[in-house]
Amino acid sequence: MPRTLKDVEAYLMRSNRKFVAVDDQPGTFLIETGAGAQVAVRVDPPIVVCRVHIGDVNGSKTNEQLFRALLQYNAKSLVHASYGIDDKRIVLGAALELENLDFNELEAMLDEIEVALAQQVPELLKLTKA
Repeated sequence: MPRTLKDVEAYLMRSNRKFVAVDDQPGTFLIETGAGAQVAVRVDPPIVVCRVHIGDVNGSKTNEQLFRALLQYNAKSLVHASYGIDDKRIVLGAALELENLDFNELEAMLDEIEVALAQQVPELLKLTKA
């Protein structure tokens, strides 16, 4: 049986994470993390997307180290998620298929994002200020 928005909401409740539904954006939830960031989870069939704003690209030529670090984390440390640049914003995002989504998949994706926020993002933020 295909999964729905209600299934994702039930998985979030089961995960014991603090989250709220965004009133003016049906299918969107904001999850509080231990790192003090909010992860947006959007159910947008046929996928479930998680995304968090990490920081901004400062536009200088010193971004080579930052971009190298982002690519290295993508290649070596992340399985479900990846870093990217959206306009001048650094984002960490992930997506899963909604149709066969199970609790363990969603939990693994959110765990990976939380670990990245705690372990990788402090280093990345230093590079954005360089």
